[in-house]
Amino acid sequence: MIKQKFTSVMLLLLMFTAQVSFGQDWANLNRFKAENANQVLPTPGEKRVVFMGNSITEGWVNLHPEFFAGKFYINRGISGQTTPQMLVRFRADVIKLKPKVVVILAGTNDIAGNSGPSTLEMIEDNIISMAQLAKANDIKVILCSVLPVYDYPWKTGLKPAEKIIDLNKLIKTYADKNGLIYLDFFSPMVDERKGLKAEYSKDGVHPNEAGYNVMEPLTEKAIEKAFNISQPGTAVKKTVTHKKTVTHKKPVVKKAPVIQKKPVVLKATVIQPKPVIKK
Repeated sequence: MIKQKFTSVMLLLLMFTAQVSFGQDWANLNRFKAENANQVLPTPGEKRVVFMGNSITEGWVNLHPEFFAGKFYINRGISGQTTPQMLVRFRADVIKLKPKVVVILAGTNDIAGNSGPSTLEMIEDNIISMAQLAKANDIKVILCSVLPVYDYPWKTGLKPAEKIIDLNKLIKTYADKNGLIYLDFFSPMVDERKGLKAEYSKDGVHPNEAGYNVMEPLTEKAIEKAFNISQPGTAVKKTVTHKKTVTHKKPVVKKAPVIQKKPVVLKATVIQPKPVIKK
Protein backbone atom coordinates (compact mmCIF):
# COMPACT_ATOMS: atom_id res chain seq x y z
CA MET A 1 0.00 0.00 0.00
CA ILE A 2 2.81 2.37 0.96
CA LYS A 3 4.69 1.48 -2.25
CA GLN A 4 1.59 2.22 -4.32
CA LYS A 5 1.15 5.62 -2.68
CA PHE A 6 4.84 6.43 -3.23
CA THR A 7 4.56 5.43 -6.88
CA SER A 8 1.46 7.58 -7.31
CA VAL A 9 3.17 10.58 -5.74
CA MET A 10 6.20 10.14 -8.01
CA LEU A 11 3.98 9.94 -11.09
CA LEU A 12 2.17 13.12 -10.09
CA LEU A 13 5.52 14.87 -9.56
CA LEU A 14 6.75 13.75 -12.98
CA MET A 15 3.54 14.93 -14.63
CA PHE A 16 3.82 18.29 -12.90
CA THR A 17 7.48 18.64 -13.91
CA ALA A 18 6.63 17.81 -17.50
CA GLN A 19 3.87 20.42 -17.55
CA VAL A 20 6.21 23.05 -16.15
CA SER A 21 8.88 22.13 -18.73
CA PHE A 22 6.44 22.37 -21.62
CA GLY A 23 5.11 25.64 -20.23
CA GLN A 24 8.53 27.33 -20.16
CA ASP A 25 9.62 29.76 -22.84
CA TRP A 26 13.31 29.07 -22.29
CA ALA A 27 14.51 31.18 -25.20
CA ASN A 28 11.92 33.92 -24.49
CA LEU A 29 10.43 33.71 -27.96
CA ASN A 30 7.35 35.56 -26.72
CA ARG A 31 9.37 38.64 -25.79
CA PHE A 32 9.24 40.14 -29.29
CA LYS A 33 6.44 38.02 -30.74
CA ALA A 34 3.95 40.89 -31.04
CA GLU A 35 6.54 43.38 -32.27
CA ASN A 36 7.77 40.94 -34.90
CA ALA A 37 4.22 40.33 -36.10
CA ASN A 38 3.67 44.08 -36.52
CA GLN A 39 7.03 44.68 -38.17
CA VAL A 40 6.47 45.46 -41.84
CA LEU A 41 8.78 44.06 -44.47
CA PRO A 42 11.62 46.33 -45.53
CA THR A 43 11.04 48.65 -48.45
CA PRO A 44 13.37 48.53 -51.48
CA GLY A 45 16.64 50.19 -50.61
CA GLU A 46 15.99 50.10 -46.87
CA LYS A 47 19.17 49.46 -44.90
CA ARG A 48 17.66 47.40 -42.10
CA VAL A 49 19.94 46.20 -39.31
CA VAL A 50 19.01 43.86 -36.44
CA PHE A 51 21.00 43.87 -33.21
CA MET A 52 20.98 40.42 -31.58
CA GLY A 53 22.32 40.18 -28.07
CA ASN A 54 21.91 40.17 -24.30
CA SER A 55 21.52 42.92 -21.68
CA ILE A 56 24.32 44.98 -23.25
CA THR A 57 22.29 45.16 -26.47
CA GLU A 58 18.99 45.65 -24.65
CA GLY A 59 20.46 48.35 -22.43
CA TRP A 60 21.80 50.14 -25.48
CA VAL A 61 18.37 51.14 -26.76
CA ASN A 62 17.17 51.96 -23.23
CA LEU A 63 20.15 54.08 -22.19
CA HIS A 64 21.02 55.59 -25.57
CA PRO A 65 17.83 55.52 -27.69
CA GLU A 66 19.08 58.35 -29.91
CA PHE A 67 21.52 55.94 -31.54
CA PHE A 68 18.56 53.94 -32.88
CA ALA A 69 16.20 56.85 -33.55
CA GLY A 70 15.52 57.69 -37.19
CA LYS A 71 17.39 54.65 -38.49
CA PHE A 72 16.33 51.25 -39.72
CA TYR A 73 17.83 49.66 -36.59
CA ILE A 74 15.89 46.95 -34.74
CA ASN A 75 17.02 45.96 -31.24
CA ARG A 76 16.49 42.34 -30.24
CA GLY A 77 18.56 42.15 -27.08
CA ILE A 78 17.27 40.22 -24.06
CA SER A 79 18.88 40.59 -20.66
CA GLY A 80 20.69 37.57 -19.24
CA GLN A 81 20.58 35.49 -22.42
CA THR A 82 23.21 33.04 -23.56
CA THR A 83 24.15 31.98 -27.08
CA PRO A 84 21.99 28.80 -27.18
CA GLN A 85 18.93 30.88 -26.28
CA MET A 86 19.76 33.40 -29.00
CA LEU A 87 20.23 30.61 -31.50
CA VAL A 88 16.74 29.25 -30.75
CA ARG A 89 15.10 32.62 -31.41
CA PHE A 90 17.38 33.66 -34.29
CA ARG A 91 14.86 32.84 -37.02
CA ALA A 92 11.98 34.64 -35.33
CA ASP A 93 13.93 37.68 -34.14
CA VAL A 94 16.37 38.12 -37.02
CA ILE A 95 15.78 36.16 -40.23
CA LYS A 96 12.02 36.75 -40.51
CA LEU A 97 12.58 40.50 -40.17
CA LYS A 98 14.65 40.34 -43.39
CA PRO A 99 17.47 42.70 -42.45
CA LYS A 100 20.46 43.40 -44.65
CA VAL A 101 22.85 43.20 -41.68
CA VAL A 102 22.86 41.52 -38.27
CA VAL A 103 25.09 42.64 -35.38
CA ILE A 104 25.71 39.72 -33.00
CA LEU A 105 27.02 40.58 -29.52
CA ALA A 106 26.99 37.44 -27.38
CA GLY A 107 28.97 35.13 -25.12
CA THR A 108 29.58 36.86 -21.81
CA ASN A 109 26.57 35.28 -20.06
CA ASP A 110 27.71 31.84 -21.24
CA ILE A 111 31.03 32.39 -19.49
CA ALA A 112 29.08 33.51 -16.40
CA GLY A 113 27.14 30.22 -16.58
CA ASN A 114 23.68 31.81 -16.81
CA SER A 115 22.18 28.76 -18.51
CA GLY A 116 24.61 26.16 -17.20
CA PRO A 117 28.28 25.37 -17.74
CA SER A 118 29.59 26.14 -21.22
CA THR A 119 32.97 25.58 -22.83
CA LEU A 120 34.45 28.16 -25.19
CA GLU A 121 33.95 25.68 -28.02
CA MET A 122 30.24 25.42 -27.22
CA ILE A 123 29.91 29.21 -27.26
CA GLU A 124 31.80 29.45 -30.52
CA ASP A 125 29.62 26.74 -32.09
CA ASN A 126 26.44 28.68 -31.27
CA ILE A 127 27.84 31.93 -32.66
CA ILE A 128 28.96 30.12 -35.82
CA SER A 129 25.50 28.60 -36.22
CA MET A 130 23.89 32.04 -36.04
CA ALA A 131 26.36 33.39 -38.57
CA GLN A 132 25.70 30.48 -40.94
CA LEU A 133 21.93 30.96 -40.68
CA ALA A 134 22.36 34.63 -41.50
CA LYS A 135 24.62 34.00 -44.49
CA ALA A 136 22.24 31.36 -45.84
CA ASN A 137 19.54 34.06 -45.88
CA ASP A 138 21.69 36.74 -47.55
CA ILE A 139 22.23 38.67 -44.32
CA LYS A 140 25.64 40.22 -43.81
CA VAL A 141 27.18 39.39 -40.45
CA ILE A 142 29.02 41.54 -37.92
CA LEU A 143 30.48 39.50 -35.05
CA CYS A 144 31.28 41.61 -31.99
CA SER A 145 33.96 40.89 -29.47
CA VAL A 146 32.83 40.17 -25.93
CA LEU A 147 33.38 43.21 -23.72
CA PRO A 148 36.09 42.86 -21.06
CA VAL A 149 35.01 41.70 -17.59
CA TYR A 150 37.21 41.30 -14.53
CA ASP A 151 34.49 39.69 -12.39
CA TYR A 152 30.73 39.16 -12.59
CA PRO A 153 28.95 40.85 -9.67
CA TRP A 154 26.14 38.23 -9.69
CA LYS A 155 28.59 35.30 -9.80
CA THR A 156 31.95 36.26 -8.39
CA GLY A 157 35.19 34.29 -8.52
CA LEU A 158 34.89 32.87 -12.05
CA LYS A 159 37.93 34.81 -13.31
CA PRO A 160 36.43 35.46 -16.74
CA ALA A 161 39.06 37.88 -18.08
CA GLU A 162 41.30 35.31 -19.80
CA LYS A 163 38.35 33.26 -21.03
CA ILE A 164 36.93 36.35 -22.72
CA ILE A 165 40.27 37.02 -24.41
CA ASP A 166 40.41 33.44 -25.68
CA LEU A 167 36.79 33.54 -26.90
CA ASN A 168 37.43 36.78 -28.76
CA LYS A 169 40.37 35.14 -30.53
CA LEU A 170 38.09 32.31 -31.67
CA ILE A 171 35.44 34.74 -32.89
CA LYS A 172 37.96 36.87 -34.77
CA THR A 173 39.61 33.85 -36.38
CA TYR A 174 36.27 32.56 -37.62
CA ALA A 175 35.26 35.98 -38.93
CA ASP A 176 38.55 36.45 -40.77
CA LYS A 177 38.44 33.01 -42.36
CA ASN A 178 34.85 33.38 -43.54
CA GLY A 179 34.80 36.94 -44.80
CA LEU A 180 32.75 38.33 -41.92
CA ILE A 181 33.28 41.61 -40.09
CA TYR A 182 34.83 41.44 -36.63
CA LEU A 183 33.85 44.39 -34.46
CA ASP A 184 36.41 44.92 -31.70
CA PHE A 185 34.89 46.56 -28.61
CA PHE A 186 37.38 44.88 -26.32
CA SER A 187 40.59 46.76 -27.20
CA PRO A 188 39.41 50.35 -26.63
CA MET A 189 37.49 49.47 -23.45
CA VAL A 190 39.86 47.20 -21.52
CA ASP A 191 41.82 48.32 -18.45
CA GLU A 192 45.11 47.13 -16.95
CA ARG A 193 43.35 44.27 -15.09
CA LYS A 194 41.80 43.05 -18.37
CA GLY A 195 38.43 44.25 -17.13
CA LEU A 196 36.10 46.99 -18.33
CA LYS A 197 37.42 50.50 -17.68
CA ALA A 198 35.71 52.12 -14.69
CA GLU A 199 34.74 55.22 -16.69
CA TYR A 200 32.74 53.03 -19.09
CA SER A 201 30.69 51.03 -16.55
CA LYS A 202 29.16 51.10 -13.10
CA ASP A 203 29.24 47.35 -12.46
CA GLY A 204 32.21 46.27 -14.58
CA VAL A 205 29.98 44.44 -17.09
CA HIS A 206 27.37 46.75 -18.61
CA PRO A 207 28.39 49.93 -20.44
CA ASN A 208 27.20 53.30 -19.24
CA GLU A 209 26.54 56.23 -21.56
CA ALA A 210 30.27 56.87 -21.95
CA GLY A 211 30.78 53.22 -22.84
CA TYR A 212 28.12 53.30 -25.54
CA ASN A 213 29.71 56.49 -26.87
CA VAL A 214 32.83 54.44 -27.53
CA MET A 215 30.90 51.58 -29.12
CA GLU A 216 28.66 53.60 -31.43
CA PRO A 217 31.16 55.04 -33.95
CA LEU A 218 32.84 51.64 -34.17
CA THR A 219 29.47 50.05 -34.86
CA GLU A 220 28.53 52.61 -37.50
CA LYS A 221 31.83 52.05 -39.26
CA ALA A 222 31.31 48.27 -39.25
CA ILE A 223 27.74 48.64 -40.59
CA GLU A 224 28.92 50.93 -43.37
CA LYS A 225 31.59 48.39 -44.26
CA ALA A 226 29.00 45.61 -44.31
CA PHE A 227 26.83 47.46 -46.81
CA ASN A 228 29.82 47.94 -49.09
CA ILE A 229 30.85 44.30 -49.36
CA SER A 230 29.43 41.76 -51.80
CA GLN A 231 26.47 39.61 -50.84
CA PRO A 232 27.41 36.60 -48.68
CA GLY A 233 27.72 33.39 -50.62
CA THR A 234 27.94 35.07 -54.00
CA ALA A 235 31.12 34.85 -55.95
CA VAL A 236 32.52 37.91 -57.58
CA LYS A 237 32.38 37.41 -61.30
CA LYS A 238 35.59 38.03 -63.11
CA THR A 239 35.40 40.12 -66.22
CA VAL A 240 36.42 37.96 -69.12
CA THR A 241 38.16 39.87 -71.84
CA HIS A 242 37.67 38.12 -75.13
CA LYS A 243 40.74 38.37 -77.25
CA LYS A 244 40.28 38.95 -80.92
CA THR A 245 41.07 35.95 -83.01
CA VAL A 246 44.06 36.81 -85.11
CA THR A 247 44.08 35.04 -88.46
CA HIS A 248 47.64 34.56 -89.55
CA LYS A 249 47.94 34.92 -93.29
CA LYS A 250 50.25 32.59 -95.08
CA PRO A 251 53.30 34.40 -96.28
CA VAL A 252 53.17 35.08 -100.00
CA VAL A 253 56.16 33.50 -101.63
CA LYS A 254 57.07 35.47 -104.68
CA LYS A 255 58.21 33.29 -107.47
CA ALA A 256 61.26 34.40 -109.37
CA PRO A 257 60.36 35.44 -112.93
CA VAL A 258 61.05 32.73 -115.43
CA ILE A 259 63.34 34.01 -118.16
CA GLN A 260 62.53 32.30 -121.36
CA LYS A 261 65.74 31.31 -123.00
CA LYS A 262 65.92 31.69 -126.69
CA PRO A 263 65.94 28.36 -128.37
CA VAL A 264 69.40 27.44 -129.55
CA VAL A 265 69.33 26.86 -133.27
CA LEU A 266 71.97 24.38 -134.14
CA LYS A 267 73.50 25.21 -137.44
CA ALA A 268 74.20 22.26 -139.64
CA THR A 269 77.88 21.77 -140.31
CA VAL A 270 78.55 22.15 -144.00
CA ILE A 271 81.08 19.61 -145.18
CA GLN A 272 82.92 20.88 -148.15
CA PRO A 273 83.65 18.05 -150.53
CA LYS A 274 87.26 17.69 -151.38
CA PRO A 275 88.01 18.67 -154.98
CA VAL A 276 88.61 15.79 -157.36
CA ILE A 277 92.03 15.96 -159.01
CA LYS A 278 92.13 14.32 -162.33
CA LYS A 279 95.27 12.58 -163.11
